Amino acid sequence: MESSIAPHLRCPRTISSHLPSPSFEPPYPSFSIRFPQDVSQLVFAIIGTQLKPGSSESAISDSRLTISSFLAPPTTPATWTAPPFHEWASVTDNRGYLNLCALVYWDSKSSYQFWTTASGFKAWWESLNPDDENSPGWFLEVLSPTTNRFETLFNTDTESSREGSAHMPGASMSAAVQEHGYWGSMRDRLPLSQTDYLSGTKKSTLPPASDSNTTKGKRVIVPGLKNLAIIRSGHDWSHTTPEERKLYLEEMHPVLEKGMDFLRDNGEEVGCYSCRFMEIVDATTSRADSIDRTFGLAYFDELASLEGWSKEHPTHLAIFGGFFQYAKKLGNNVTLRVFHEVMVLDEDQQYFEYVGCHDGTGMLAVFGKGRKEAELSSRGIN
Repeated sequence: MESSIAPHLRCPRTISSHLPSPSFEPPYPSFSIRFPQDVSQLVFAIIGTQLKPGSSESAISDSRLTISSFLAPPTTPATWTAPPFHEWASVTDNRGYLNLCALVYWDSKSSYQFWTTASGFKAWWESLNPDDENSPGWFLEVLSPTTNRFETLFNTDTESSREGSAHMPGASMSAAVQEHGYWGSMRDRLPLSQTDYLSGTKKSTLPPASDSNTTKGKRVIVPGLKNLAIIRSGHDWSHTTPEERKLYLEEMHPVLEKGMDFLRDNGEEVGCYSCRFMEIVDATTSRADSIDRTFGLAYFDELASLEGWSKEHPTHLAIFGGFFQYAKKLGNNVTLRVFHEVMVLDEDQQYFEYVGCHDGTGMLAVFGKGRKEAELSSRGIN
């Protein structure tokens, strides 16, 4: 057993950990990703299209193919390469719009920035016309945590169970880690928490929303917020036994979905700006079919708010308690794969831009109905 924090990111603590005791042993093993020491910053980009209710299959396919064209390896010799890893996910939001996204990872900010130009993505993005009523909405959310602001946890350490950032070149899995299975362990796994309380900007202190009643037909950039906390928490039941699959779908998944719906619809009560409960989908059909993988992607005003919801709110306590009942019924022989990635971002490690999207999309909720509008030329793709 070892610390979740990689050796080169450890330092003398000025802020105490939440470990119950120095000899604490978690109730079950979990693992964290180890990146090469020369990897100091990651990029996770959500490149999405938003289609109105009733959109045709051809409209969905055309939107997916448009984004895909920038992610595929070049067909001729070039000075750029495709991103190290990407996959597709979708969700129909509470207004009936289909949100189809490419989840794209890079192992350096410079590689991402070079790709935006060399692939032609930046030129295409800047050419989008938000006033085009025949075009879907588009959104770009770029999260660029330095490795001291990023933590991961997996309940298995097999090659086939890797998710997200675990696909980065040179990434490996730690031995079983000590910092899990107790309240506060998520914070303890963040290297920067050794010396920083990671306090953020509470939603209640932000300026009031604009009187504007829509962001449709507009290009909107949402500014970064100090220590924005983001969690991507996933579940994979594709390898479960028939007995466990039935139990998961009938007893565990509905409770999880209820918690994600609360964060989506009433998240302001607990400091959550946005929550999407998404399905991983096939890259050619945009359908989940039998992939059997989901994840929640939630944005909180600060880590303390995410911790508060996790520890105190009935919707998460139901998830937490439900999982232990689930494991008990299976005699603790659980083959469900779970993971999460958590990042706490500085202002300049976030970029949110929305083109022709409705005002409930992603971080547009920070400023209500489009308070912060900006011309592309004022900042441009980060």
